Amino acid sequence: MEIVWSAIILTLLPWIGSLPIGMVTRKQIKTWYNDIKKPSWRPPNFVFPIVWTFLYLSMGYASYLVWRDGGETLNGPAGLPLTLFAITLVLNYAWSYIFFFYHNLKWAFYEIIVLVICIASCLYTFKSVNQTASYLMIPYLAWVSFASLLTFTIWRMNSPPNKKKN
Repeated sequence: MEIVWSAIILTLLPWIGSLPIGMVTRKQIKTWYNDIKKPSWRPPNFVFPIVWTFLYLSMGYASYLVWRDGGETLNGPAGLPLTLFAITLVLNYAWSYIFFFYHNLKWAFYEIIVLVICIASCLYTFKSVNQTASYLMIPYLAWVSFASLLTFTIWRMNSPPNKKKN
């Protein structure tokens, strides 16, 4: 029974952690985000919570598999992979604040590039503990890579034009 509860808690943890961010940024999405320039290829707003729910649950289950197969301790083989996973969660949550709350598109882009690197590292280290867990991280890496392109495009579309000095 303990294993079942561990699986449930670790699977839900990333999604539960995202709830406060969603509450803080929701108003900004309805006001500021709807008013800025966005590329035509951007998915509609309703797609994001659906995708993120799936991603958070698959990421959480992947972390459970690594925790279970890595010895259930940070001193064993799961230590580095789960530490990298925790860093990706912190970076993921931070991006929302930087982008939606502080409206800093430039730093949101720089931050998401670091996030992509951390996710790739996490995926790589997960593979040494549980191959299925690494596969479960692939959609997360793909989506955040897409989000980095979207972030870059929104940043450039909303940046003031460069003024050349003669």
